[in-house]
Amino acid sequence: MPADQVAQVRRFNRLVTQRIGALDDHFLGRDRPLGASRLLYEIGPQGADLRDLRRHLGLDAGYVSRLAKALAREGLVRLGPGSGDQRVRKARLTALGRREIREMNARSDEAAAALLDALTPKQREALVAAMAQVHRLLRVAGLQIERADPASPAARWCVAQYFAELDRRFEAGFDPAASLPADDPDLVPRRGAFLLASVDGDAVACGVVKVIAPGIGSLKRMWVADSVRGLGIGRRMLEALEVQARELGLTTLRLETNEALGEAIALYRGAGFREVAPFNDDPYAHHWFEKRLGGGRRQS
Repeated sequence: MPADQVAQVRRFNRLVTQRIGALDDHFLGRDRPLGASRLLYEIGPQGADLRDLRRHLGLDAGYVSRLAKALAREGLVRLGPGSGDQRVRKARLTALGRREIREMNARSDEAAAALLDALTPKQREALVAAMAQVHRLLRVAGLQIERADPASPAARWCVAQYFAELDRRFEAGFDPAASLPADDPDLVPRRGAFLLASVDGDAVACGVVKVIAPGIGSLKRMWVADSVRGLGIGRRMLEALEVQARELGLTTLRLETNEALGEAIALYRGAGFREVAPFNDDPYAHHWFEKRLGGGRRQS
């Protein structure tokens, strides 16, 4: 990593923590530091499991527990068992906590307005646009791609989003039952893999590799959320799927796609897939692609 880039990131971090008041143990003029205030905000009106808060914020379990207990002592939250797993504690806002959130939001708006007010209108526009881009890129920096249970709620949600998008974009709509299947038992090693990409605990992309013949796999259900498109996540998901394919002992990957998915077709071609003659009868396919991976190794 170039030293000048590392130095710039560190300068940026120092300035931002100073400007937003992260160094003040009375953040926004309240009687708590930034960490506790952020946790209170993230609990939200519906409440939240501490496990989910820990995953979303990337914090240590012990630290989240200490912050939650401190908020409970202030009378801002109530801690109790979660709805599904009795071992998981859930935090819920009290009436005092809801009032505190409203006060914090008002003070946060004032602090943001004060920061922008120090600039000219043109400078404000430039700063806000730059912040939006930094926000998108920092989300990508926190991207995690992992193998997931295809029956998990996050996996189900991603596949539902994928099906809904195909239904919107295909000229005649999309019926999953009419497409070639990719059933849950086929999406776990040794028969396949379901990959899930997430940012701060939120699912943003998915993809599947399925063994269809000795040494041959099929890629399916490649989907990326609109909120993170254009940031290279599709390419990273495709690379991760190729790694999974090699671990499954596959040497050839195949996929079929619809002509309406131009960006996906460009992605596959850019990744070394070549168009071949049709190798199945998927009713929604207009293009068939194949890529040789070389030697792979079978998972135990």
